[in-house]
Amino acid sequence: MITRIKDIDQVKKLQSIFPVTALLGARQTGKTTLAKQLISQHYFDLENPVDLTALENPAITLGKLKGTIIIDEIQRKPELFPVLRYLIDSNPEQNYVILGSASRELIRQSSETLAGRIGYHYMHGFNIEEVGSENIDKLWLRGGFPRSFLSQNDEASMLWRDNFITTFLERDIPQLGISIPAHTLRRFWIMLSNYNGQIINFSELSRSFGISDTTVRNYIELLEGTFMIRLLRPYFKNIGKRLVKSPKLYFNDTGIFHSLLSLYNTKQLITHNKLGASWEAFSLFNCIRILELGIEEVYFYSTHSGAEIDLFFMKNGKNWGVEIKYQDSPKKTKSLHACITDLELEHLWIIYPGDKDYILDTNISAISIKNIHQIKQRIDEY
Repeated sequence: MITRIKDIDQVKKLQSIFPVTALLGARQTGKTTLAKQLISQHYFDLENPVDLTALENPAITLGKLKGTIIIDEIQRKPELFPVLRYLIDSNPEQNYVILGSASRELIRQSSETLAGRIGYHYMHGFNIEEVGSENIDKLWLRGGFPRSFLSQNDEASMLWRDNFITTFLERDIPQLGISIPAHTLRRFWIMLSNYNGQIINFSELSRSFGISDTTVRNYIELLEGTFMIRLLRPYFKNIGKRLVKSPKLYFNDTGIFHSLLSLYNTKQLITHNKLGASWEAFSLFNCIRILELGIEEVYFYSTHSGAEIDLFFMKNGKNWGVEIKYQDSPKKTKSLHACITDLELEHLWIIYPGDKDYILDTNISAISIKNIHQIKQRIDEY
């Protein structure tokens, strides 16, 4: 078992501020395991028929409890939100931790009812910092879902992920009240794997799949809202250049991405034409998580003249950039210098799979993926 120290600390911090803390993330990312490590005598799982029955009269059942109360899979009973508002306003001795695996609708419902009373924490799979640099290749291939990463071997990991995908499509999606045939969404999801790390073109996707632009957007919104994919927004300001203004699409978990491409081992991965896209998604989201950045705080930058970087963010009053390369020894380019000028970057790091860190220019460095944590240290020094 790998202890999620940062996640536990963040949840406890939110508990000290808000009467309700929402722990959101895909199924099987460890939300329940983490929640049970909190000091609580009251746990309700809304996938358990007994607990579901107990909460048919929630004001009576919950009203007499004190301390931390955990409610798992709360998206199955959204009518609880008004009750929670009444209970926390009338009973200051209560503190709720609610868990959910459908972000968009759950956030809408909770923020409308519990505005000012709820804090949000997103739970992801394992990252490099948690598993150790010696396990990077294993994490890349299998992804960060705990059961997948901790499987006895690659074959068992792949079997778990294949079953996770099937369960997600055939059970989880219908439970959200969405009536898309499982085989249709699976085919769409597989098609999306060809766009991992690319700027998304909704019209091209609709033509390829034979559905309308609106349906494409709905399917993507569904997969994003259940934490399977993520859209990275472009950064643009008035700098007098033609900029790309469509988002990039990424798979949140490379293990799921590899399963949809039927990549069972590292040998198959490193010879596949989606190797670069897989490495970019893996490096990008490990960087975002280790730097403790929210998805709303990060962007990519791209101009029609060819200047681009994979990650742009602002922290400590300065602008920073990250470029990701699957190369032995990345070099500085005119494109990178153009981005530094356009975005007024304090520093730009190139993340690559090698072992050594080295300086390319006064404000450009190549850094091993094993040392991503050093980027945070450098930024915090400013």
